[in-house]
Amino acid sequence: MNMTERIMTMETEHLSNIFGQFDSHVKKIEKTLGVTVIVRDNLVKFIGNDNACSNAQLIFKQLYELSKRGNEITDQTVNYELSLILEKQDPSAIVTLDGDIICHTIQGKPVKPKTIGQKKYVDSIRKNMVTFGIGPAGTGKTYLAMAMAITAFKNEEVSRIILTRPAIEAGEKLGFLPGDLQSKIDPYLRPLYDALYQIMGAESFLKNQEKGLIEVAPLAYMRGRTLDNAFIILDEAQNTTSAQMKMFLTRIGFGSKVVITGDASQKDLAPDTQSGLDVALKVLSNVDEIGKCKLTANDVVRHPLVQKIVKAYESYEERVEKNKKRRAKANAKNRSK
Repeated sequence: MNMTERIMTMETEHLSNIFGQFDSHVKKIEKTLGVTVIVRDNLVKFIGNDNACSNAQLIFKQLYELSKRGNEITDQTVNYELSLILEKQDPSAIVTLDGDIICHTIQGKPVKPKTIGQKKYVDSIRKNMVTFGIGPAGTGKTYLAMAMAITAFKNEEVSRIILTRPAIEAGEKLGFLPGDLQSKIDPYLRPLYDALYQIMGAESFLKNQEKGLIEVAPLAYMRGRTLDNAFIILDEAQNTTSAQMKMFLTRIGFGSKVVITGDASQKDLAPDTQSGLDVALKVLSNVDEIGKCKLTANDVVRHPLVQKIVKAYESYEERVEKNKKRRAKANAKNRSK
């Protein structure tokens, strides 16, 4: 195999950020692409076959640009760059994403899409009156929707924020839980509170909640209401029934924007109950002003292990589904004999 060398120049203050703690980032790049990376002062040398060196240099260029913009290079950043390269997509997309800042957290950290799938999701929310965000845990469905809602509220594009999710009883009846009604349902809504506190701050959230401008409530509380000029987020929509989803969708009023998030692989409904999310995606497939974004394991922005877990489950579920179809086909064939 012909070996080649490529060299690029970098400002030395960015090298530690790009290489990672104990050179963890560069080791991952070397192992994945089959290259050797050597640093001498401000020169970075890539040794390997021509294609591997070219890919490694492309990744380093993007990481260098992100570092110069003040970003911390994380495992997720490196993993995503590698996945783009391996899937023959443009690795410079990650630099483009860096410029799309939705808002800042209370600590001043920018909230922005970190993958191409997340960028499409955010753009769909901006463009459409209703957006379905479907995907596994860790893809930022709820968090990005929350960031968009808070931004719209602060910019006075909507007059209030309404956050809701179904209170599925996961094997326990609400009546047996201690406390009043609010304390019984709060655990189901905790992920929504957590995101609000992080982006808006507890003090600002509580002040707006007291005024009735921000509402966090179970889905059942939406019945009989018309929600005008509001940013409405329905979380965990895979746990709605068809009737609940229809009820929710018919609450939408003038000047409102709706985001519906869910993970079809994590239903807590009774086995014989059809998910309202599945039904809605079929029924509304040809309706204008409704966006549908499917996020995948590549859009997971939690710990890298979460991405591996999601991919492992996706592969397992695909095999199970194939085996079901194969058995059904074989049974049908036997019955026809």
